[in-house]
Amino acid sequence: MFSDIARDFGQPVMLWQVAILLATLLVAWALARALGRRMERPQPARYGSLRFGMESLHRAAFPLIGAGLVWLARAIAGQFMDTALLDLALVPLVGIGLIYIVFFFARRVFNREGGEHPWLFLVEKVVSVVVWIGMVVTLLGIQNAVIAWLDSVSFRVGNAHMTLLSLITGMLWVGVTMIVAMWLGSSFEDRLMRSNTLDANLKVVVARVGRAAFVLAAILISPSIVGIDITVLGVFGGALGVGLGFGMQKIASNYVSGFIILLDRSLRIGDTINVSGLQGRVTQIRTRYTVVRGLDGIETLIPNEKLITDVVQNQSSYLTRGYAKAAVQIAYTSDVEQAMTLLAEAAADVPRVLHEPAPTPFLVGFGPDGINLELGFWIADAANGTGGVRSTVNRNIWRLFSEHGITIPLAQREVRIVGPTGGAMPHPVTMTDPVPDATADSALRPAGGAVDDGR
Repeated sequence: MFSDIARDFGQPVMLWQVAILLATLLVAWALARALGRRMERPQPARYGSLRFGMESLHRAAFPLIGAGLVWLARAIAGQFMDTALLDLALVPLVGIGLIYIVFFFARRVFNREGGEHPWLFLVEKVVSVVVWIGMVVTLLGIQNAVIAWLDSVSFRVGNAHMTLLSLITGMLWVGVTMIVAMWLGSSFEDRLMRSNTLDANLKVVVARVGRAAFVLAAILISPSIVGIDITVLGVFGGALGVGLGFGMQKIASNYVSGFIILLDRSLRIGDTINVSGLQGRVTQIRTRYTVVRGLDGIETLIPNEKLITDVVQNQSSYLTRGYAKAAVQIAYTSDVEQAMTLLAEAAADVPRVLHEPAPTPFLVGFGPDGINLELGFWIADAANGTGGVRSTVNRNIWRLFSEHGITIPLAQREVRIVGPTGGAMPHPVTMTDPVPDATADSALRPAGGAVDDGR
């Protein structure tokens, strides 16, 4: 390519090629800019996951559109003149566009709720290096020699005869099929999760099985494309399966337990559970573990096998409401009927307190200091916490009792001094510590001058 450009350099045909190339690139830039504005428009919330990686697609628009226009211009102008410059321009345009397209699909495959997967960086670097090497080899015009050399390096793997070219080609095909399979699995999962007719656990199960099916199909198809007989892998796969069965029993058990939990719907995302003293809400149900966010905000990974074999308290299974009580004591001189009416009124308009069954007051018993009352009421979505609701009800009780003169008694204790009423006590008590206030001491001292210590 460079020798052809050197031949045309300084000739009028070079000026024509430069003009055609600049015109096609200008048109490509305008079209890519218009397409980028269209892609930057706000999208509905359900397409939020598609925005991840859209920057790579936007960057790929200009080189790909430019490559298409340059190829079309070269096909037309090639009938009248040499197109060495246009041939040279096609190589970087196609290569850079291919890099960004692979980046887009890779980011769709390794999408984790808008974040980057650790494998994404490695895939992008490998693709960039391979494509740039291919562009340099093509520009130098030695691609045929390089391919011939790779095909001449041969070796044997078992009974199969392979060359370095077939190995590299096979690895590229395996990578392409795996990325395509994972992309199809990700798209299938996105569509499935947007469905409103399926149960949440069922959607997770179908999505996991779908992804596994696509990956398994890619594993079976890739060797056939390369030319490897997959029956050769039968014995190796059997031996590997036996070894993994003995060495990875716990991991396999956790995977099976995860599918059991998802299929029998014993746990759901959003349930509040208590297992082995750990209480929290289920935020994710993975195939190997379940993520439980505790009341302190810390997330704990619980192996699925533990949720199958241990006792698990599900505090929000099928019943989202919870029963709460507010206990209070009133003085014996207060109006009991009015106090019970005020108790029911205190919980009437509190958010999340259910009207059916209605809040009900009870007279629990008679205490040493006052009459014990209790207000029972039901709270909606008890898994979200009940402390705030109980606090609001107690504040309403205090306010209503204060407005209507209902007294909440203090604990009263009567102290009696046992002994002769006149004269000194038979066993007076000697104070060892200095008395800070003599006046207060004389006020507390009995008429006889001695202090009875109660013994």
